[in-house]
Formats: sequence, C-alpha cells, structure tokens
Amino acid sequence: MATDLAGRPQTLFEKIWRPHVATRRGTRNLLTIDRIFLHDMTSIPAFEQLRERNLSVAETARTLAVIDHAVATAPGRTEETYPVMAPMVRSFRREVTECGIPLFGLGDPQQGIVHVVAAEQGAILPGMTAVCGDSHTCTNGALGAIAFGIGSTEIAHSLAYQALWLPQPKALRVTIDGVLDPSVNGKDIALAIISRFSTDGGTGCAVEYAGTAIRSLPLEERMTLCNLSIEFGSRIGLIAPDEAVFTYLNGRPQAPKDSAFDAAVASWRRLASDDDAIFDKEYSLPASTIAPMVTWGTSPEDAIAVDGTIPRLSDARDQAQRSRWERAFSYVNLRPGEPIAGTPVDVAFIGSCTNSRLSDLRAAARVVDGRKVAGSVRALVVPGSSDVKRRAEAEGLDRIFRDAGFEWHESACSLCVSLGPDNVGRGKRCASTSNRNFENRQGPGAITHLMSPAMVATAAITGEITDVRTLA
Repeated sequence: MATDLAGRPQTLFEKIWRPHVATRRGTRNLLTIDRIFLHDMTSIPAFEQLRERNLSVAETARTLAVIDHAVATAPGRTEETYPVMAPMVRSFRREVTECGIPLFGLGDPQQGIVHVVAAEQGAILPGMTAVCGDSHTCTNGALGAIAFGIGSTEIAHSLAYQALWLPQPKALRVTIDGVLDPSVNGKDIALAIISRFSTDGGTGCAVEYAGTAIRSLPLEERMTLCNLSIEFGSRIGLIAPDEAVFTYLNGRPQAPKDSAFDAAVASWRRLASDDDAIFDKEYSLPASTIAPMVTWGTSPEDAIAVDGTIPRLSDARDQAQRSRWERAFSYVNLRPGEPIAGTPVDVAFIGSCTNSRLSDLRAAARVVDGRKVAGSVRALVVPGSSDVKRRAEAEGLDRIFRDAGFEWHESACSLCVSLGPDNVGRGKRCASTSNRNFENRQGPGAITHLMSPAMVATAAITGEITDVRTLA
C-alpha cells in the first residue's frame, strides 16, 4: 500500500498531486504541469504577457492548441465564416504557429473541442497534471488525472515555466453505490449531485467520484460527470483509472506504445485511493434515487427529476436561495409547483464538451431513429470532434439525425457558449446537453434546460420536455 512520508494512507488525488510538487512556500505548492491545452478564446492575453516579459514557451511538445470556441459550425465553414470573431481566431492561430505549438485548426482532421480532443489523442494520461484556460478542463479527470482550468495569467506562467504556484485543495469523495436505472447516465448523476449538495458543495476541494455505480459507468459518461465538477464548485474532479480507461487509451496517437504501454498500465493500476485513506469531506447518494434529470432555473443546482415538479419558493433553504429563485422564475417564465414535463421547447441542442462524444450521439440516435422532430423545434447535432463526426457518419448516425429533421454540423463549441453564430434566440427555450444554464448563456434572453442526450432527443421529437422512459 502506497503511503506518504509520514506513513499515512493516500487518496487518489494525493498520489498524483504530491509527486508533482517541486517545492512549497507556506500554503502554496509549486506544481509541475505535464500538459497545457490552449483554445482560441482565452489564450491570446497569455501570449501578450509572454512578449511583455520577454519569455518563451518552455516545452511546445507538451502543449496542444485547438480552434473550437468562436467559430461557425455550418458545413464548409472556415475561420472567416463568422467575421465577428475571425480576427481573434486568426491572431490565435498566428501566435501558436509562431511559437511552434501543435495546432488542430479548422480543416484539420483532428480538430475538435479541446476537452474532447485531449483524451481522444491520448494527450492526457492517468497520473498526469494538465491545465487549460477553460473551467471544464476537469473533464479529463475521468482518465485518472488532475486537470483543471486556469486564467490567462496562469496560462502565461505555465507556458513559460511548465509549473504553477497553487494551494493544495482539500479532498472530497462523492460515493454513488447501487444499481442505476437503465435510463440514468453520467449527466443525470452529475445534476443529481449538484442539486442535492449545491453548486458550492465542492468548493475548495478536489472531488473523487467513487462507488459501484461510478465503476459501472462507461468511460465517456465518466467524462460527462467529471466535466460538471466545476458546476459543483470544484476545479478538479477525478475517477480512479481502471480497465475501461486502459482500453480506451490503448492505440491513441500520443499514448505509449507496445511494451511502454504495458509498463504504463502497471503503474496506472496503483492510482486508487487506499482503503483507509482519509478525506476532508464525504458525500453519498444511493444510485436507486437518481432519475433522468432536467434543470428548471438558471443554475445547474436548479435540477429536478423529469417526472418531478418545479419547487415552490417556500422550498428554498434560505433567503439567498429564495431571492435567486425569484429572479430565475422571472427569467425562465415558469411557475412554481408545476410539472416540468410538458414544458414546450424551441431548440434541441446535442453537443458541447459535456455530451458530444460518439456514445452520446449513439444514445440520442437510438431515440430519434424512425421518428421526426416536432415541427416547432429547431434541432441540431454538433459533434465534439472531427473524428467523432467521421465515426458517426461511418455508422450512419448522421443519416438517422438528418432523416428525423436534425441539422448535422461541424465540430465546435456552438450553442454551449454561443460565441460563434449559433444562438437560441431571445425568449426561446432550449433543451441542451451542455453544462451551463446561466442567463444569456446560449445567447441574449435564451432559456436553457440541461439534460442528457437521450432526453434532448426526446424533447426534439415531442416538442416539449418529456421523460425519456415514456417514449416507447
């Protein structure tokens, strides 16, 4: 059993964090960084800071850049298709190219959303530390890594020194034991956790997800769960690597090969919390209590079972929540105490770094196959990467979606953040597989309901929020 210098059993988080600490000053640790990921939206100020300080990129081979946030997704798109953001995208491409950083730009067969591409390429591996100027970098914790989002100044520091000064987070374990309903997936688990323990539940902590229900999740659903860790208040979410992870990584372009891969797996198998490891905080939920979930308000915390009712103001835990709910009710134009099912939707969006992988598209296609999108709904699928798009097309998933009335797009962030031309429309309501339902998140005045791919597909077909379990 692995222990620290004092002989104390270790959590998974500690087993990765501690070997990466180069030195300490008071409560701060100089954490060495194995991988840096960049995208077009947050990195330009970092390059400007490097120039101002006469610094260069330390290790370009350990850095990977993508263009994903501020671009169009229509078929045949280029950097110039969306002229509003084209100058910024061009500037980003020029910066990374001049520095010699590998770039997956538009038209590159490996282009995609940064948190999809990182794992897809095997650029993030168990036991690594990784950063990106994006809060959903925690997605990659599903591979057994410490991955987290940082700001532009920290990006500059990471690029120059391959290290960051950071306080060590506390350790939180969330345990989900039992058997999940077949209709429940990683998105539902995440929303159930956040709604139960709040968006502050993981603040200041690195969250490890554990339990028999978590171990039963396919890897890509674990990615969805870890992706939403930041909505739980935590910058870091991780799951101990197992055979599902090793199988996924075997043969990936940047993963070890042959005997080196076997040696790596032998090392990765040790990345699990010791049986008697001590966590600073522990939460748990029985798997049997989790149903298909949907958000009703303007926070991921505002989530309920799809067969449930919207809470009343009297249900608020305190005055602060009551005040927030009052604003949320006004924004989303829903009434307390009414069922969420039956709420009409105008747009159905399947995409984002949360739910745009091949398994997500398969789950939605199973619902859509042989059916038609409601005439009142605009429905679109935006694959998480060009590779996901090609593989989906090879399986005929694009034909299933198109035949049903869905639009089939190129890979990018799209309606998750609406920095490109895709937006929901003022006052329109979107069933979305994305990660945030804040006011104006999907465009000015847009109303967002977060749910799983199968639930979004169901809403697209019925024209309203509908329990996927009722769609025979």
